[in-house]
This record gives sequence, structure tokens and C-alpha cells, in this order.
Amino acid sequence: MTDFRIPKPKFFATTKKGENYELKADLNSEYRDRRKDAIKKVIANMTVGKDVSGLFPDVLKNMQTDDLEQKKLVYLYLMNYAKTQPELVILAVNTFVKDTDDVNPLIRALAIRTMGCIRVEKIVDYLCEPLRKCLRDENPYVRKTAAICVAKLYDLNPTLATDNGFVATVQDMVSDSNPMVVANAITALAEIHEASEAKDIFVINHATLNKLMAALNECTEWGRIAILTALADYRPVDEKEAEIIIERVVPQFQHANGSVVLAGIKIVVLYMRVIKSEDLIRQLVKKMAPPLVTLISSVPEVQYVALRNINLILQKRPDILQNEMRVFFCKYNDPLYVKLEKLEIMIKLANEKNVDQLLSELKEYASEVDVDFVRKSVRAIGQCAIKIEETSERCINVLLDLINSSNTMSDIGNSKANYVVQEAIIVIKDIFRKYPRKYEGIIPTLCKNLDALDEPEAKASLIWIIGEYAEKIDNANELLDSFLETFRDENVQVQLQLITATVKVFLKKPQKTRDIVQQVLQIATTECDNPDIRDRAYVYWRLLSTDPQAAKAVVLSEKPAISVENQSISPALLEELINNISTLASVYHKPPETFLGRGKFGADAVQRRAIEEQEEASRETESPIQVKDENLLDLDFSDASATPSSSKPSSSNLSSAASPPSSSISNNIDDLLGLFGTTTTNNSSTTQAGSSATTQSNALSDLVSLI
Repeated sequence: MTDFRIPKPKFFATTKKGENYELKADLNSEYRDRRKDAIKKVIANMTVGKDVSGLFPDVLKNMQTDDLEQKKLVYLYLMNYAKTQPELVILAVNTFVKDTDDVNPLIRALAIRTMGCIRVEKIVDYLCEPLRKCLRDENPYVRKTAAICVAKLYDLNPTLATDNGFVATVQDMVSDSNPMVVANAITALAEIHEASEAKDIFVINHATLNKLMAALNECTEWGRIAILTALADYRPVDEKEAEIIIERVVPQFQHANGSVVLAGIKIVVLYMRVIKSEDLIRQLVKKMAPPLVTLISSVPEVQYVALRNINLILQKRPDILQNEMRVFFCKYNDPLYVKLEKLEIMIKLANEKNVDQLLSELKEYASEVDVDFVRKSVRAIGQCAIKIEETSERCINVLLDLINSSNTMSDIGNSKANYVVQEAIIVIKDIFRKYPRKYEGIIPTLCKNLDALDEPEAKASLIWIIGEYAEKIDNANELLDSFLETFRDENVQVQLQLITATVKVFLKKPQKTRDIVQQVLQIATTECDNPDIRDRAYVYWRLLSTDPQAAKAVVLSEKPAISVENQSISPALLEELINNISTLASVYHKPPETFLGRGKFGADAVQRRAIEEQEEASRETESPIQVKDENLLDLDFSDASATPSSSKPSSSNLSSAASPPSSSISNNIDDLLGLFGTTTTNNSSTTQAGSSATTQSNALSDLVSLI
């Protein structure tokens, strides 16, 4: 009998098995080319972040092959996924051991490198014998690879690496005939030395020093960096030894690799501490200039690293590039980060001989498109004026030219000119602080730009100039009065400066600014929420009320002259950063421990720490803190021994606790404002403001008569 029932649709069924299923079939294919292509696809998926750990057993079957390319791919897969399959990776040990006896040195080195990179503790026990053979291999390529493997083994199991004599063997490899083996042995010993507690693994003596110097010129660039880094940590016995080492290191200045050049310069700078001869120091300074200049012609990324290191070296040795100002002039296609770093270095190199050339260059920069670069250029002009007194007048003229040209551009509709004017006013304020009462003639030009200012720092700078030179400005009170309308909306920096400037003008012109100072202090003390503004206003009010002559002595006292920040880094930090030239610390200008932590902190440690944090978080979630059912309003803070009551408060108690007596608050405010001749009432804030304003007016009338 025929069944005519309609079959049920299978919405979640599919005939496609998935990409991993297809790869699994290809990995087990009988054809070699198909298996190799499948391995390449697996590595490609692994590279883009797809999870192919499920193919571990199938990839493992393809280890035993004579094809070197396929073996490399399989080993790469094993290194990446060994942690996810620690049980299955043991199956690969026999192949590893077999490959370490292969006739091809590349396969022997590949096998021992892969075993060292598989960071699974179960495989460590099987690593010892193959590693011992490879450390004594006749081929130098295998030996240098095995030397690095010892450092990795020490990181996993220090006791095993030491007890089996691997560390001692690597120490002996420093005397190897092959320079690359020597370089890798030094690299391994340096890492082991840093990780060890005793810090006695790698100590350079006279015999070791000679071997390092002999291998220096025969190594690859990375080998030279390893040897130079080791020499930088070595401290010469006397001046003669320092001179010998420097003589052998100076030829590295001509190397094409910038890291080698910086490593060589680092040694010379450090060893110059030992040298007493001034003639030799001058010669070394002269030799260091050309390689540093050469680094500036590299790609932008290398340029930036070189510039950051040059910045440090110039703070230690300011005369090292004194004749190379033109090298640091900015090019039109330089990235912004390179331009800003060049500006900072040019300020450090500025002197009476090259300042005219520098000022003309900075004036050109002020017409650039990039806003940040223009601002830094205008500030650099001010730094030149502060640094070199003889050029201050020229710098002022350049700044005035920029202001005038910017005003002209603003008249024709160019909005870019505004921030040039604002930055110039900020810079001129600093010049006034450095050279007081010297360039007062330009103040009217600055005051004309009052309406164009919209940045807090520029406003605060011009307000400071008005307050400081109020006796030279006829309409100083009118200029300050224009800020009062927007006082409540201004930035804190502007409000603070406005309070100070108003008090200064009041002390210099009491009759004209009586109403202004009263209004400013009234707003600052009663309407501003910022405690800094209120406190400053109260201090000035107390000074003016108590002793106007003392207020004059304090507020109108002579200010100390400022200086350019040549030494932007403290001497102690500078010495530490000089010891870390050509490292990340010299780029960040921070000690290594601030961004690396103590010692090595690798991926394993990061992962372990993340797991620990998750466990701590889960424990806190499982056992929340038990909070007693108490009301905080019942706490008596006046009694240290008081404890919260166990019973819940009634509604009447709650309301009384939530609303403290108004009379006590009123009395406290009366006591506080009574110091300044101000009273308050309990009825309304309006009455309070009126009475306080009357009292203030009377107090200020008395002040005017006193002054």
C-alpha cells in the first residue's frame, strides 16, 4: 500500500559539513599535494583568527615528512595550539627527537626551536636530551638556536635548566668560534640573568670582554645589538679600558641599522662619565654628531625614535649638535608627531648665532595649515625670547607681525587667524613675566584683540596683563567690566584670573573700580560653586577689610622671573633614561618599570593574572558582604563611641534627622561671613543677599577712604 503522506520539512538539517570537515578530509588524503594544501589552508585560517584547534590530531599525523616547507607549517601549528591540546602534543615528542638527529641542520634547529616554543610542562622532560645534543652540535646554526632554547627552558623550569648544566654550557658558548653563536649565547644569558634571583649568571670579566670585542664586527646587525647592549651594562675598570672599548665601538656609528647606531652611541655616552680628558670628550662629541644627523633622514617612524633619543642626549650633552640646526627644520611632508619633536629640539639648540635663522623659520611655520603645529611654533618663538635675552625684542616684533597679519586675514574672512592671535597673547604674557616693565608699548595692540578671544588661556593671559599694567592702561576698568557680564559662564581659569586682576586694579585705581571689585567679590562668594574661586575671593576680601597696605604688599609684590624649561626631565630620571637609550623607555621618556612591570611579564603571566582576577571576582559574587539593617541617619558623629541603634527609627525621627535645624546653619554662616562684615537671615536668600550687599558697600567705602 502506497504512503501518500507529505514528509515533514527539516529546517535545521544541512548537507554541508563545514570547512573544518572538508579540511579534515583533505588532511587525511592519500595524496601528498592535497595534504600540503590543506595544511596551508589551516595555517591561513589560524592566521586570520579562526579556531582550527579541532584539527590538531589530523595535522599531527602530517609531521613525519621529508618536505621541509610542510614540516615548518606543521611545527607552526603545534606551537600555536599546543596549550589547548597538552595531552595530544606528547604524541609529537618522538618526531621531535627523531628530527634532532636528522642529517639536515635546518631540520635539527627547527625541531629544537619548536620544542622550546611549546610551553607545556609535560614536554619539558623530553626536551633535555635533544637540547644537550644540539648545544654540542657541529653546526653553528643548530648551536645558536639551542642557546636561545635554554633561555626558554629556564623561564619554564629554572631548576631543571641549572641542574642539567644547560646554563653553564651557554656560558661556555661565549667563547665559541662562531660570532653568531656568541651573540645568541649573550642574548640568552642576558635574559636568564635578568630572570634569576642571584643576578650572577652573566658577569663580564676581562676574558669575556675580549671575546665580545672580537665577535662584534663579525655578527649580523641583531648580534651586534646584543653585544653592544651587554657592553652598555658593563662598567669599565678605569679610563684606559673605557677608551679601548669606545675605540672598538665607534666604527658601529657607520652601520646602516639605526638600532646598532643608537646602541653604539649609548655606550659612548655612558663611558664618557669615566673619561677625564676634555680633548677626548670633545672628539667623541664631534664623532657622535654625523650618525645622529643621518638617522634624521630615515623614514618618519625611525625619525621619531631617533628624535626622542636625541632629545635625551641633548639634555645630557647640549653641545653635541650645536652646529646642526638646519637638519631639524621641518619639511612639508613630515608627519605632525615628527614636526612637534623637531620643534622641541630646535628650542634646545637655539643660541645667539642661529636664533635669527630659527625665528624666520618659525614665522613660516605659523602660516601652516595644521593648527597644533602653528600653536607650537608660536610658543617656540616665546621660548626663544625667554631663553636668549638679547633676542627678546626680535621675538616680540615677530609676534606683533603675526598678530597684525592675522588681523588682516581675519578682515578678509580667514578664521584661521584667530588662534594665532590667541597663542601670541599667551606667549607675550610669559615674555612680560620674564622681562617686566620692558615692552609695555605693545599693550594697546594686545587690548585691541580683546573681542577676538574665546579660549580660556588666552583670556586669562590678557586679563593678567591688564591687571599687572593697569596704571599704564587708561580704560583698564572698562576692559575688566566687559568680562563681568559673562563671569558666571567663564572657565575657572578665567574667573580666578579676573578676581586677581580686579583686586590689582582696585588697589591701583580705587575710585574707578569700586563697583567692579564689589560686584566680582559678591558673585564669587555667593554664587560660585567652585571652592577655589570662593576661597580666593574670601582671602582678598579679608585682606582688603583688615589692612589695605598689607593687601598692596601681597597682591602687588614683584613676581619672580620665569625661565624656559630646558631641563624638562629631572636629573635623576635623565640618568636612568640615558641608561635606556635605544629602548622604549627612551621613546616614552619614562622608566621601564612604569609600563613593563618588574622583570619579565609575558603572555603566560598575563593569562594567569587574568584567571586569578576572574576567580577573585567570582568569590566576591558568591559571598556578598553582609550589611546590617541600620539607618545611617541614626549615627551620632559627635560621639566616637556611639553605635547605631538596632531598632528602626519612626517617621518623626526620620524627618527630624533628614532636616537639620535651620537656626544652626544660619548661625554658622553668620559666624563665617561675619569675618567679612556680612550678615545672614533665616527667612530667605533674597534678604540675605540684600543685607550682605549693603554691608559690603559700606566696607568698600571705608576701604576707598583708607587707600
